[in-house]
This record gives sequence, structure tokens and C-alpha cells, in this order.
Amino acid sequence: MVRNIVVLGGSSHPDLAYSICQQLGIPNGRITLSKFAVGETRVEIQDSVRGKDVFVIQSGCGRVNDHFIELLITISACKTASARRVTAVLPHFPYSRQSDIPYNKTGAPLAKPGSGSGKDFTFESRPVTPGPHSQPHDPISHNSLERELNRLNIQQNHDVNVNGIAGTNGRANPKSQPATIPSTPLPRHNTSDALTNGRSLGFNNEWAPNRANTGYKQWVAQAGTLVAELLTCAGADHIITMDLHDPQYQGFFDIPVDNLYGRPLLQRWIKHNIPDYQNAVIVSPDAGGAKRATAIADALGMEFALIHKERRPTKITERQNATMMLVGEIRGKVAILVDDMADTSNTITRAAKLLKNKGGATKVYALVTHGVFSGDAIDRINASALDMVICTNSVPQEEHRRRCPKLLVLPVHEVFAEAIRRVHHGESISVLFSSS
Repeated sequence: MVRNIVVLGGSSHPDLAYSICQQLGIPNGRITLSKFAVGETRVEIQDSVRGKDVFVIQSGCGRVNDHFIELLITISACKTASARRVTAVLPHFPYSRQSDIPYNKTGAPLAKPGSGSGKDFTFESRPVTPGPHSQPHDPISHNSLERELNRLNIQQNHDVNVNGIAGTNGRANPKSQPATIPSTPLPRHNTSDALTNGRSLGFNNEWAPNRANTGYKQWVAQAGTLVAELLTCAGADHIITMDLHDPQYQGFFDIPVDNLYGRPLLQRWIKHNIPDYQNAVIVSPDAGGAKRATAIADALGMEFALIHKERRPTKITERQNATMMLVGEIRGKVAILVDDMADTSNTITRAAKLLKNKGGATKVYALVTHGVFSGDAIDRINASALDMVICTNSVPQEEHRRRCPKLLVLPVHEVFAEAIRRVHHGESISVLFSSS
């Protein structure tokens, strides 16, 4: 039994918190989670946490925003109650996908202007970068009027100089009088025009560098840094999570982050449940997951294949459309798709169709760490060519299992319980990264 420790479970995944406490041999920390009539979150900790090591378990699923605010308030309440250390345990980290928000890599607009939808903007709209070169603009703009007046003043100055110089001998003409330049007040520049019309500053889009292929978007907020700072400001001293969508996300934090791997669970299932597994093929559904898939293939001595996916969206409704091509040989073999997350399940279901129809795979399994299955993902899996989908219970899966007979869930409470025990006692958790 672990002493001087309190484990509090949030409302996102109470069953996982209960299983972790059972594994550690401690009772669940008593906490009251509710909402006021206005919708604000109310948190009341009923156990003393003074001088204790507190672990708050909250997964990023369901009502993600409500659960995240609940986590922040719980962490703050523990720090206010003089907890020695507060560790946030997030089996599925919320907002971790927004470090690589979808953008148009090919430069084509996601929505065509003037398409009849009543909206002439596109997702490629961006503020114009001012440059040193000006171009003719709309004559009715204030800036055009200002430049025209300046041009007239310059011309009048030139006429004065010419009239005041005598002939070719360079002597001044005493009879010539300098012309009087009318002092016409220039119109004040309206800052609202600068916000609505990028050309009002005298610069155009041609001078601005072309960022169509850089992946930079000024109008899309990337919430990764914000979420990390919110957790830190709330008082979290340590973060424990599993299979971050982007491992570099840990760099957003100024506190220790332990990113546990779900790979050992998946490898163990392959060894014990797929006959002659070394003749099967590990397949990555996209290039982003190639490193994850090759790690499993190398550990098990299996072959590896890759599905190349090229996205060419033209409208916001076609963002998920992509051309898929198989790289590798899987004909007559079992194909095992490996990914970190299945959200809408569009990627794995399309990949399964490609593997069976064109690749000639005998069976297709999908192994994912986080089975979010939002929207109509379950219906899509039931109607797909997938023979089985294996995921962990980092998010609740009871409703998904009831609706999908192809779904198999692997428990992760033992991994998190061991991680919590080792962190509490100051032991190394590198053993949890092994594939044994």
C-alpha cells in the first residue's frame, strides 16, 4: 500500500481512476464535482491533502473544455489546500493535435471566392505585410486622394523653381515672384481602412512574401502553448500522459512531462493473438506515424509498409479527402494498421479498404492508443473492411463497445498505476518504456 498519496479522479473517466486506485491499494480520494445553475464548475475536495502527493486523473474526452476547466480548478484547489505536489495525469492529452493544425499545404484556397455561398473569404486570408513599393489603387480611397495631393504639391514646387530661374545663364530673374502654394490640409488616415483593406497603407500583396507552402497561418490559433501555460499557472508540478500526438509538445512545458508509451501493450497483443505474427506486415496509415510503426516492426522483426496520403483540399467540406497509395507488399498477408489516435476513423477505414481491395491483404487489424471515435466513427468502422479495432481505455469505451462488435479494449490502468507509484517514490520510470 502506498502512503501519503491522494488520487483524485475527474468526471471524464471515473472508472479508470477507480482501477488505478485499486491497483495501488488505496481508496479513491473524495471529491465533489458539480455545476452551478449558470454552468460554472464547482470543485470541493473532501479529503485533507496538506503535505501530500496529489495525482489528479482527467482524460481529454467527451466535453473536453468542461473537463479541462474542471482539471484546472481541481489543481488550484489542491495547491490552495497546501498539497506538497500536484501531478496532472492525462491519459489522453486535450488539444495535443492543435500543434499541427490542418492547413492548406498546396496553396489552393479551401473555399472558392464568389462560389454563391454568400461568403467571399477563404481560409488563406491573411493581413498584408507592408512593403516599400506602392501600386495604383482604388481612386476613391483616402490614401489615393492623399497621394494625388502630394503629387500636385510636388508639381507646384517644381513650377516655382523653374519660373524663378532665368534662361540659360543661371542668373535669377528679379521680376519673377515665387508662386504661392495653397496650404490644403491632407485628410487624416483612417485606421479602420488599414484593417479592412491591406492596400490602404500604400503596399500590395505582391511585395508580401509568399507563405502558401510554409504552413504558417495568422488567423488560426494554436492552443498548445496556451494549454501548457494554463496547467502550469493552475499549479501543476508534473504531467503524466500517454502517446502524445506530437512528442515535441513536451517542449511547451516548463515542468517535467512523462510521455508514456502504449506501444508495449500493442506489441504484447500482437505476439499473443496473431498466429505467425512475424509474417504479418505493420502498416502506417500516413507518413506522420511511420516512426511509430517502424518501432513496432523492428521490435517484433516484422515487415513494414506505408500508405502515402496526399491531401489536396479545395473546400472546407473536402478537407479530409486525400489520394492514398500503398508503398510495400502485403498481398496474402495480415496487415496491422498502427496509429496513435482514431478520432473520426476516416483514415483507418480508408486505409483498410485500400489494403484489402488493392493490396490483397487477408485480414486488416487497426491498433490505436486513443480510441476517441467521435461523430459517426463507430458506424464507419462497422461498415468498413476492418476485421478488428484494438484500442486502450485511455478514454471511456463502454458505449463504443456496446455499439461496435469489432472493438477490443486493452486496459492501461496498470501502466498508469506503476507510473504514479514510481513518481511518488522518486524511482525511474524508464522501465515503462520497454517493450517486454
